[in-house]
Amino acid sequence: MLVTTTEKIPGKEYEIIGEVFGLTTQSKNVFKNIGANLKNIVGGEIKAYTEMLEESREAAINRLIENADKMGADAVVMMRFDSGSIGQDMQSVAAYGTAVRFI
Repeated sequence: MLVTTTEKIPGKEYEIIGEVFGLTTQSKNVFKNIGANLKNIVGGEIKAYTEMLEESREAAINRLIENADKMGADAVVMMRFDSGSIGQDMQSVAAYGTAVRFI
């Protein structure tokens, strides 16, 4: 499944099926949270949370593709991410876009 952040796909004509999204909410375990809190004192990248966000984005895109496939889409255009915190230890990520079918 083609997923693109652009509105147009060069050389392709398509019809719009509708909006499509993939969601995930994740957290790290208590030991990684302790390490992150210690890192917060001295500063720098908190790799456990960077990894969590990368995993969340991948899961959100996979769910977006699954949902677009169920709709009979050939591609998703205008894909975007949105994210936010839920409490101190959880991160929610949404991948969303427009499902289209090639003509």
